[in-house]
Amino acid sequence: MYNINDAVMYSTYGVCRIKSIEKRDFSGEDVEYYVLQPVGDDRNTFYVPTGDSPMKDKMRRVYTREEVEELIGVMPDEGSIWIENDIQRKEEYRRILDAGDRRELVKLIKTLYIRRQELLEKHKKLHSTDERFLRDAENMLYDEFAYALGIPKEEVLPYIKAHLS
Repeated sequence: MYNINDAVMYSTYGVCRIKSIEKRDFSGEDVEYYVLQPVGDDRNTFYVPTGDSPMKDKMRRVYTREEVEELIGVMPDEGSIWIENDIQRKEEYRRILDAGDRRELVKLIKTLYIRRQELLEKHKKLHSTDERFLRDAENMLYDEFAYALGIPKEEVLPYIKAHLS
């Protein structure tokens, strides 16, 4: 159970704060919802049932600074997860995004960075679907890192690079 003012990761939307917990009637019956407000975005609000639901499964606690720094420390050891088959790759990368596992997100980002570099050397580009997966994974991970580290999102990549060298 989460509480009001807790920060949570919600799906691919990033870090949200639980603004309130309230009952609403969206479908003919009163259901209790977490009311989520994305951090830094007052335009969106998400209503997530507090009971067991697929929507609630997309919520997870935000990593602490220590957990983020530990994850940054193991980044060089993470392997590549490139899959040649386009359909299988899309399914696996979608599964990774939906699950939101940070280590798998790191592997996904690292894999697509490496693949992009390999293709650039051949004067080719990463497929648009892979670019979208990369952008979504970076958004999720960097949003959480920025929140946990107390830095702007655009400083996350330089922070990671500085701590890896």
